[in-house]
Amino acid sequence: MGVILGIESTAHTFSFGGVYSNGKTISSTSALFRPEEGGIHPREAADHHSLLSGNLFKEFITKNDIPVSEIDAIAFSQGPGLGPCLRVGASVARSLSEKISKPLIGVNHCVAHIEIGRLQTGCDDPVLLYVSGGNTQVIARNGGRYRVIGETLDIGIGNMLDKFARTQGIPFPGGPKIEKLALEWLNNNPNASLDEIILPYGVQGMDLSFSGILTAAVQKVADGHSLQEVCWSLQEHSFSTCIEVAERALAHTGKNELLLGGGVACNERIREMSELMCIDRGAKAFWPEKQYCIDNGTMIAELGRKMIKHNLYTKLEDSAIDPSMRTDHAEVVWD
Repeated sequence: MGVILGIESTAHTFSFGGVYSNGKTISSTSALFRPEEGGIHPREAADHHSLLSGNLFKEFITKNDIPVSEIDAIAFSQGPGLGPCLRVGASVARSLSEKISKPLIGVNHCVAHIEIGRLQTGCDDPVLLYVSGGNTQVIARNGGRYRVIGETLDIGIGNMLDKFARTQGIPFPGGPKIEKLALEWLNNNPNASLDEIILPYGVQGMDLSFSGILTAAVQKVADGHSLQEVCWSLQEHSFSTCIEVAERALAHTGKNELLLGGGVACNERIREMSELMCIDRGAKAFWPEKQYCIDNGTMIAELGRKMIKHNLYTKLEDSAIDPSMRTDHAEVVWD
């Protein structure tokens, strides 16, 4: 049984993962670039990926006992993402492809989040609430493509949470610590009310905005509100905007499945909100294991596997990266 190798390198994560031809997943081997201070500098992240790529690949195939001869094809993130980081992944993919004489498959990173979620959860035709560092989108399949129904007009929700965390001295990634502080506040204040700490609610039609809530949350801490309280309110307000737009998308499309994807989908509160909303609508909420919510090579391999079934290979001359690739650029011909 052959293996599709997947290489993920869109931002802070460099990862090798795999999927067998029958759809059985192989957990990724990943390395996370953690800046000493500030946000992600693309070239520093790319250097990190480049330095670790060889050893990481060896670790992946050794840990999973995968002979190189069993690799049938090499899928890689072609976009969207940070240009220098994408180039490392694409270069590694091309080199491996040439060395072992196996075909390339350039995949759309955003669509890969959808397909690993579908594989993991068994949902069929969902609305995807894609909440990650670089992206926040509400997506649904229609007319042979995944259409973006709504999206952030400024920064991704994960980026917003990380930026807020940095202002409070919380290291990257900031989301898990914010979740912990928010839960501590709620446990100590079970009757907490959002009326006591109101933040901007960034819904604009079917689109979202997070820069305003970021500025306001920083100011609330400066005004004397506790960090725990602000983290709780920040989550409640920002997640509610996402759930509102996702619910409207379910209503517009007539679909009855909601799939969470992206790193922020690891957060238990946004999962709870999704489930409650879906129960009210008579729909069902899904999310994959946390290892498949964050960026990972296995999701790239899974989309590659589906593309191979329809002979959607990538010629070497067509393997250039596209940092601005859109979710709806990919023609979806698989089931």
